[in-house]
Amino acid sequence: MLTRGALRAHLLAVRLAGVVATSREVSLRSYRLFAARDPRMLIGIDPVGTWGQRDVIGLMADRCGVSADPRCTSGQDVIDPERTLTALDAFAGRLAVVAQRRDPVLLGTGHPHRLLGFYAALADALSAAGCSVLTPAQGRRVDITTRFGLRTYNLDYVRGVALVREPGAPRAGGEPGAHTHSPLPVRTALAAAAEAGGPLPELVIGDHGWVCGAGQLGFEAIGPADTDDPALFVGEAEGSVSVVVPLDDGVRSDYYLPLTRYVLNRACLSQ
Repeated sequence: MLTRGALRAHLLAVRLAGVVATSREVSLRSYRLFAARDPRMLIGIDPVGTWGQRDVIGLMADRCGVSADPRCTSGQDVIDPERTLTALDAFAGRLAVVAQRRDPVLLGTGHPHRLLGFYAALADALSAAGCSVLTPAQGRRVDITTRFGLRTYNLDYVRGVALVREPGAPRAGGEPGAHTHSPLPVRTALAAAAEAGGPLPELVIGDHGWVCGAGQLGFEAIGPADTDDPALFVGEAEGSVSVVVPLDDGVRSDYYLPLTRYVLNRACLSQ
């Protein structure tokens, strides 16, 4: 079993925590846009409170460990590994509960290039524990506004994990899916599940718009987030998101394998 200390060392060695790749400039821009209620940063969350940029900086310092000083405007951001580990324990706790109850779950990612393997392992373990891993709206069209204009995608599932693909994109041996922060894919999936008469997920596991979009609709949602993703942490602070794990969400996919082992062990889902 991977110990907490060994995982902490791994987080720092591969820069999942500690000094991460996300720059302070990028994070501050995200906080400023979130404070201005820019949809690109809200990604499905409708904040109840008034969140100015200083408020967001303070929250991210508390939840991630970034600098709380607004005069710190350059360099690399920092994630406190102890906050990551504590959040991973809470994340595993939620997995354990749904596994014990054999609740239906929905998993989705906007970072398939990096995080698909992490979620797929969770889906496999939850399915083996008796949970229904839902796959609603397979093949459904999703139109997402991007910085390049309106783009059409199709909702797809790989090993029980939802993602979006460009129409006509090859599946086997091809691109694992498209990168998106949009909440539209999870809204599409949840709407399709409701239209079909259920079941609806008791837990949504994912990132970005998957967590924020589901949480805003009243579904319990958990997932990881980087220092430039304030929406998830605001959602957690306001109660619409259950657990957010602060970590770099853009490192090599194999770097997440120790996190997978740790979480599954903590949730008593190891096979």
